[in-house]
Amino acid sequence: MSEERFGEFVLVRRHGDGHVAELVLDRPKAMNAVSTEMARSLGAACTALGEDRDVRVVVLTSTHERAFCVGADLKERNSLSDAELVRQRPVARGAYTGVLELPVPTVAAVHGFALGGGFELALACDVIVADRTAVVGLPEVSVGVIPGGGGTQLLPRRVGAARAAELIFSARRVEAVEARELGLVDVLVDEGRDREEALALGERIGANSPVGLRAAKRALRLGQGLDLRAGLEVEDAAWRAVAFSGDRAEGVAAFNEKRKPQWPGE
Repeated sequence: MSEERFGEFVLVRRHGDGHVAELVLDRPKAMNAVSTEMARSLGAACTALGEDRDVRVVVLTSTHERAFCVGADLKERNSLSDAELVRQRPVARGAYTGVLELPVPTVAAVHGFALGGGFELALACDVIVADRTAVVGLPEVSVGVIPGGGGTQLLPRRVGAARAAELIFSARRVEAVEARELGLVDVLVDEGRDREEALALGERIGANSPVGLRAAKRALRLGQGLDLRAGLEVEDAAWRAVAFSGDRAEGVAAFNEKRKPQWPGE
């Protein structure tokens, strides 16, 4: 396993052959509250991971024992003037869009508090694995703002408009079992096993064709919100992008030869 640090608060670990990258929130003294510096580092890490053709899946984790991420650093926000807040906004957005726009599958490993921007980071991922200590929610209206890391758009896509409205307007926190029942998280595991299970899922995903994974994610994301006919056109374009690739040829050959594929990644 290799490690690379982006600033003081973000760490990237590459596991095994490097196909699984662990994107680590590492600001434990503040329960991973997202400061300007942390947001800038998270955006930079996502840019690097998105450009790394060896990476097939990213797993988002936390070093804090009791929190995934508690959201924006409100202590820092309290010290900012209006002009400083305006200048800080693109940096903050870059952290959330950085995760959202990763071209490979992403898995969030959530335990403890995942609130506000912390939950939005998880929502930006394709799959959320949570342990039984997880508490999630978008409480921004309780402090006079609204979700600003994609929550008003990502949550309805998960649970529907009415359910998202109830959760956002009430600012309530949702514990793990109910979160799984509502579809706020996808996989519920025993306490302390979120990272382990998320990385295991990452390994299973990472064993597949890198060309296929990127194309499948592109089709899933671009097809959201389209009518069926338009969505099928998105899928067809993604299919054509992989149908004549080296990965497709290797995958078919390996299946027929009853062996493990050696993906060329092109």
